[in-house]
Amino acid sequence: MKSVLLGFSGGIDSCTAAATLRQEGYRVVALTIDTIGDVEMLDRAKAKALDIGIEWLSYDAKALFRREIIDYFTAEYRAGRTPAPCTRCNTLIKWHILESVADNQGIDHIATGHYFNIHTHDGRHYVAKGLDTTKDQSYYLWGLKQETLRRALTPMGGRIKSEVKERFADKSESMGICFLQGKHYTDFLASEGVDMLQGEIITVDKRIVGHHNGIARYTIGQRRGEGIPEGLRVVDISPQANRLIVGNNDLLFKHHAYIEECNIVNRDELLTATDITIKIRGIGRNPELPVAIKPHGGGYMVTTDDAMWAPAKGQPLVFYRNNLVIGGGIVAGFE
Repeated sequence: MKSVLLGFSGGIDSCTAAATLRQEGYRVVALTIDTIGDVEMLDRAKAKALDIGIEWLSYDAKALFRREIIDYFTAEYRAGRTPAPCTRCNTLIKWHILESVADNQGIDHIATGHYFNIHTHDGRHYVAKGLDTTKDQSYYLWGLKQETLRRALTPMGGRIKSEVKERFADKSESMGICFLQGKHYTDFLASEGVDMLQGEIITVDKRIVGHHNGIARYTIGQRRGEGIPEGLRVVDISPQANRLIVGNNDLLFKHHAYIEECNIVNRDELLTATDITIKIRGIGRNPELPVAIKPHGGGYMVTTDDAMWAPAKGQPLVFYRNNLVIGGGIVAGFE
């Protein structure tokens, strides 16, 4: 019997994934990754696994999570960037640990409760959109490597979230960034020692028009917040000068973005295909845009005819070709 190690929180998605994999004939082993010392979550996950009738393991990843996610999160805000902790966690924590534990346990496959699919073409493996376009999580999985995708299963790829929820009496789900545990992110940053020092808010022509109480409270495109004059938005952040730069919304539309820390399935495809689109800043913030792509330094320059709105340094930019993710990277600059 083929075996699969399933990332398991005990929520409705991972429980459905477990049931689906069992129905498909797999021996399912649940792995709950302890990232922040959430004892209640661990107990719930263990109880759910026992109820389903599958094996359960836990993994202590608190130190790794602190180093790769929480420290990164705070450092990015200190630098005036907008981090993407969930994308980074998928690549460096969840799927990495699943692979490692599966190897140690002699388990064939790995899986999670993510809503996505995998497509294989010419020996290459692509993250692909899930059937449920309202829940599709392919955007957050662009960093997965070929060796990860080769052994991964996608039990939720053909599922519709609304139908999944109907099967459960308790429909509650964990939402947002897990380690914030209900805190506003600025309160969390303050608890981590990130300075919230008052500074100037200036216009693009360097007129002082207000004061802020910490650059970490703001992101590119923001139009509400203490000190931002009515009708203006944050168009840039200067951590060195502890300043916010504000301007009209028109200044937020950019035709060029520079990305680094890239993961590309097929570089030749990326540079030659004429039907590539992008997503940036998650679902709903920008339409899928046709693009032109050129190498730039160690990454790429992405040019769009239809301008991107408010790209922010630190956020992922993900390349699609129809329903397939052909790569992605982190925004390092724009113009």
